[in-house]
Amino acid sequence: LALSVLRTLSTSDDVEDRETEKGRLEEAYEKCDRDLDELIVQHYTELTTAIRTYQSITERITNSRNKIKQVKENLLSCKMLLHCKRDELRKLWIEGIEHKHVLNLLDEIENIKQVPQKLEQCMASKHYLNATDMLVSAVDSLEGPLLQVEGLSDLRLELHSKKMNMHLVLIDELHRHLYIKSTNRVGQRSKEKGRMSSLVKDASPVPLMDVTNLSTPRKFLETPQFSTPGSSSVRETSLLEIKDDTELDPEENSAVFMGVLIKGLAKLKKIPETVKAIQDRLEQELKQIVKRSTTQVADNGYQRGESVSQENQPR
Repeated sequence: LALSVLRTLSTSDDVEDRETEKGRLEEAYEKCDRDLDELIVQHYTELTTAIRTYQSITERITNSRNKIKQVKENLLSCKMLLHCKRDELRKLWIEGIEHKHVLNLLDEIENIKQVPQKLEQCMASKHYLNATDMLVSAVDSLEGPLLQVEGLSDLRLELHSKKMNMHLVLIDELHRHLYIKSTNRVGQRSKEKGRMSSLVKDASPVPLMDVTNLSTPRKFLETPQFSTPGSSSVRETSLLEIKDDTELDPEENSAVFMGVLIKGLAKLKKIPETVKAIQDRLEQELKQIVKRSTTQVADNGYQRGESVSQENQPR
């Protein structure tokens, strides 16, 4: 603005023009000052508020800058301290992992110490699959992560011995259901038929036993529940799905119970020994079936008394 005034005055030709121009400019300045004063008077409140707001914003920006500067200094200080304590922090981290691993081992030891008692309970209730899983898992832990724990040597020997002899119990149970429990149903049906015939005094010959509806292991494998003709994958899937239900009688379903026994033997890796035992005892067990059956038939005929002598001999 000052340069513009000087330029305007310098362009004038004489002193009078300069004075005139100077007077005009002074009048304009005075008018501008008056207008400015009037505007200030009119907008004094808004102007005061704006100035205060601007001062507040300026102070907040200044405080923020100071805080940011302080944060940066603190971060640099932390970085330096962490760099100095890096080895110590790594050592503490490793110690934390070691303590966590030790706690897990202690929990595992505590659980394994309870295995003999739980195993005895499962064997007493004939939940053999749960017992097998528990025994195999405990022996694997004792011979793996806990191998160096000297205080578990006696427990290790005890459970290892039980694992070596576990399959003998399962094989005996399997034979009991294969040859004894299944044939007991035939004897029961024979006795029921004998009682019914004696009540009605039927003089007709005693009918042959109907064994077509018995649930034998072969029929168990051939049922649609476990397989279809020519399909082995369904049977395998069903065997994998067999589980021990601790709330039910494990021997309620003989076929499922035999599946549990086979699965337990598979977990013990004793299937070859099981097949060999079944082959070796097959003839003996079949002879026992014949012996028991003939004894039952003879006893049934003897109990019927004199009426039998007048009828055909028991078949």
